[in-house]
Amino acid sequence: MKLGRRKALKAGVGAGALVMVGAPAVVKAQAPLKLPLATVWPDGNFHTVNVKRFAEDVKKATNGAVEIDVKAGGQLGFKGPEQMRAVRDGLVPMADILNIQQIGDEPIFGVEGIPFICNNIEELKVLHKYLRPEYEKVLLKNNQTMLYTVPWPTQYLHLKIKAETLDALKAIKIRVPDKNAQEMCSAIGMAPALIPWGETIAALSSGAVAGVSTSSVSAVDGKFWEFLKFFHQTNHAWSSEIVTINNDTLKKISPANQKIILDLAKKLEPEFWQSSLQADKDSNARLIAGGMQLVIPPPAMTAELQKKTAPMIAEFYKRVPAAEKPIKAYLAEMKRA
Repeated sequence: MKLGRRKALKAGVGAGALVMVGAPAVVKAQAPLKLPLATVWPDGNFHTVNVKRFAEDVKKATNGAVEIDVKAGGQLGFKGPEQMRAVRDGLVPMADILNIQQIGDEPIFGVEGIPFICNNIEELKVLHKYLRPEYEKVLLKNNQTMLYTVPWPTQYLHLKIKAETLDALKAIKIRVPDKNAQEMCSAIGMAPALIPWGETIAALSSGAVAGVSTSSVSAVDGKFWEFLKFFHQTNHAWSSEIVTINNDTLKKISPANQKIILDLAKKLEPEFWQSSLQADKDSNARLIAGGMQLVIPPPAMTAELQKKTAPMIAEFYKRVPAAEKPIKAYLAEMKRA
C-alpha cells in the first residue's frame, strides 16, 4: 500500500511529524512531535488499551514533547499484513503489528505459530528469550525499532459443533490467521481458509466459514456468540503484537526522550504480558455469558493433534533456516527433543 505525501497527511501524519524532516538527530530541546500509531484492533481490545496506556505515559514523561496518537480499528486504512511495511516505508511513524501476519515479508515471525511449540505463556516467555534478538534484527532491516511485544492469549477453535475427536473436525471450513494454522488444519482434515481479521466476520455471516481459529479476545471482539456455539481450548498456537517505531522518526526525537520512551516500553512490557492472561480469563467469561460453551479437548484428542502436527517443526526449519538455532536453543532449555 503506497501513500503520497498528501494522502499521508490525510491519514494523520500531522505537520508536526513532517516539519522536522532534515532536523539533526541530536537536539537540545525537543519540539512537540505528534506521532500517529496504526492498529487494526478496536478501542476495547486489550492491546489497544495497552498502547494507549503507553502513549499516555510517554506524553507525561516527555512533558508533551512526544505525543503518540493511537488510531484504532484500522482507521488509517492499513490492513494487518501491511502494518510492518507501512512503518518501514514511513507511511505511518508507528504501528502495533501482529507478527504472524508479516510472514510473507519475514517468515521468522511465524515461529510462535508452529503448532504446540509452547504449551503455556511461561514456555512462551522462554521462547521469546531466543526469538527477540532475531525479531529485533529483522525489524532493523525493515527500518524500525521494536519498543515492546505482548502475546495474544492462546488460540482456540471456535466452532458450531462440539468436537471431542479429530474425526469430528473433518471437512469443517475454518478461518485461520496464518500459514502455520493453515497447514495444521489441513493436516487434521479441516478445510482452512487464510482470511485477515477484518474480513472474518463477513466470512462467518455469509457462511463462507463455519469456524475460526483465534484467541478468545478476538472472539469477543467479533461477538462470536452470534454465529458459533463452542470454543475449544486446544492451545495449539501463539502470536504476538509488536509495537514499533520508524527509525527515521526515532532520530527526530531527542536522545533524552528516546531513552525515556525505550525505558518506558521495557518497564511496561511485563505488566502488559499479565494483561494478556487477564484478557483471556475475562474473554472466556464473556463468551460463556453470550451463550457459548468452553470445551476442553480430551487427552486422546490432544495427543493425536500433537502427533499429526509434530513434523511441522522440521518443515519450518527447511522453510526458514534462520529459525532453527533459536528454536533448538529453546527446546534444549525446555528439555524437549
